[in-house]
Amino acid sequence: MNAAVTPVARIADMDDPHFDPFFSDELVYGDIADPYPRIAELRERGPVHAGTYRGLFTQRPDPTLGRFEHHTILGYEAVTQVLTDPETFTNESFKYNLGLSFGRTISTMDAPEHPQFRRIFQKAFLPQVVATWGESLVDPVVDSLLAGFAGRGRADLVEEFTLHYPFNIIYRQLELPPEDVRTFHKLAAGLGVMVVDMKSGLEASRKLGDYFAALVTERRRNPTDGLVSLLATAEVEGETIPDEVLISFLRQLVNAGGDTTYRATSVLLACLLNNPDQLEAVRADRTLVAKAIDEALRWDGPVTSTWRWVARDTELAGVPLKAGTVVDVVLGSANRDPARYPDPDLFDIHRDRPARHVAFATGPHICIGQHLARVEMTRALNALLDRLPNLRLDPDMPPPDIRGFLLRKPRHIHVRFDRGRR
Repeated sequence: MNAAVTPVARIADMDDPHFDPFFSDELVYGDIADPYPRIAELRERGPVHAGTYRGLFTQRPDPTLGRFEHHTILGYEAVTQVLTDPETFTNESFKYNLGLSFGRTISTMDAPEHPQFRRIFQKAFLPQVVATWGESLVDPVVDSLLAGFAGRGRADLVEEFTLHYPFNIIYRQLELPPEDVRTFHKLAAGLGVMVVDMKSGLEASRKLGDYFAALVTERRRNPTDGLVSLLATAEVEGETIPDEVLISFLRQLVNAGGDTTYRATSVLLACLLNNPDQLEAVRADRTLVAKAIDEALRWDGPVTSTWRWVARDTELAGVPLKAGTVVDVVLGSANRDPARYPDPDLFDIHRDRPARHVAFATGPHICIGQHLARVEMTRALNALLDRLPNLRLDPDMPPPDIRGFLLRKPRHIHVRFDRGRR
């Protein structure tokens, strides 16, 4: 990252100084301790059911997609069939929810527009590119966060590490002013409250959009070696990416890129700490880190369900689906399908995997940031094991309690360790 970065205008905070999007998590994503028994019960009755996935767990209406007819899709075969057929099952549905938060982002696009822009954005997140960010972007954030508690002997790994970790990496990618980090984090989280507070969600979206518009203009005028400059000067068929599309992508990056990795890293740590024999196996053999990450993503991925739009009358598993229907595609049901994973409710880093999990989805809209997420999770886990000797759950505090029916995470991970090096 270029150290001499031309500043842009300060980000504007929310009008309400008491607005706190972090307390809305349970309202937006649910307070369910374990949605999987209900998911399994429904999957056993068949792969396609009328109604919303959300409706299985709450009566709180969805003001974005609630007005459409829904069917819920369950099981590995049906879920992957939907995700790999983008002509029948499109991303039109995201225009009514993510489109409100992020704008005209690639998640709301379909072919031919989607692959055109995705090719450009994906170049910035290829494995060989992301791998170079480990030392320059990820490690300094790890060092900074660990310095706050490594000498103490106890910590809450959510409040003091995972909640801030991926967001701070993104801020470094975007070369954002350090003094504005708290405001950016608040606005990024604010993008996710549309279901319970649309006014605040739209305000957060507008203020991030205003800032990113100024940032893109400045980076085109004075390029750096940072991500914004790379994207602002990239070309699509001889033309730069339209500002509307680029600004929407940056909104989505600061929200979804940070939020899902925070949740996935938190679940990974909770899983290992709740299974100390597997934690010790990973500590002793770091070649198991990749397996641990994959198993945590399969066992309880950060996003349990997503959506697609039925573009034409069709049939799935013998059930007719009308054009204009929204299908709720339950990724968690695919990842715990006993037809693909023996004893699927068991967290086991040593399991053989007969099928690739769909925690990052699959098909043309597979998560563009999956390689960065893996790098972040890998370096976080290795750093914690290296620098917090004898890391273990705090016996005097409640164990991690993963909650949510849509997006999942533990509220706290209370740990103890021998005082490590800062």
